[in-house]
Amino acid sequence: MNRSTAVLFDVPGPRSRRRYRIYGVVAIVLVGLALWWLIGRLADTGQFHSAKWDVFTYEQVRSDLLAGLKNTLKAFALGSVLALAFGTVFAAGRLSDHVWLRWPSRVVVELFRAIPLVIMIFLIYYGLTDAQEKLWSLALGLMLYNGSVLAEVFRAGIEAVPRGQSEAAFALGLRKSQVMRTILLPQALRTMLPAILSQLVVLLKDTALGFLIVYDELLDQGKDLFDDFQFERPVIPVSIVIALIYIAMCSLLSLLAYLLDRHLRRSPKSADIPAAAEDALEELGSTD
Repeated sequence: MNRSTAVLFDVPGPRSRRRYRIYGVVAIVLVGLALWWLIGRLADTGQFHSAKWDVFTYEQVRSDLLAGLKNTLKAFALGSVLALAFGTVFAAGRLSDHVWLRWPSRVVVELFRAIPLVIMIFLIYYGLTDAQEKLWSLALGLMLYNGSVLAEVFRAGIEAVPRGQSEAAFALGLRKSQVMRTILLPQALRTMLPAILSQLVVLLKDTALGFLIVYDELLDQGKDLFDDFQFERPVIPVSIVIALIYIAMCSLLSLLAYLLDRHLRRSPKSADIPAAAEDALEELGSTD
């Protein structure tokens, strides 16, 4: 175990590990009972009758859902890139040494974190863009809200790195951009990765709000089937299928984050440079 990990938490002992196992088993049993009750209720109300699921045997329905999935991924990709860029820029502004840059960045971040995403989408769609620009209205709303949250994640992650490491790097003659790139970011990224992933998952699910402005994303396509009396209004079957699709996409995001985290842990650069900075600081302190 490395030095930073040992500082953050203690290794659980045998008694704690047994207690955690018991908690895990209890949680699994409770979730299993909840699922059993839910499936039973759905079966009692006839949600598993073949007539309600026949809707997915039609090629046009599958084609519409696939088109909605593509539009969802398009909005997610565009919103993610814009949100990450927005968060990076305003996190840098919040970390700036210049007050005239730091305070406006803070105001922007706090403002867009406080406004509900639905209101921002409506404001952009009805007030700032052409009525046909549904994708950009959704993507810009996702950028402003999620980008503001990511800006705070980036700022907090960088500030969580011990100050002594950056001081040692400055003492070695590195510029601020070099310190940020080689000392702070490699360590902060490990800390920020779970929060970044969580916010991207939120962003992915928030694309479903596009149905409010009639953007043809996955939920909007499914909503058109909810009141189809030809298939006995298959609200539950369509909702289950759409939910499973979202679960699959979020699971892929989790897998990507796991692979990225493993790559970062294997990279010697992210571990060796901070250790060298700490050693340099200790040497400088011993010579004073």
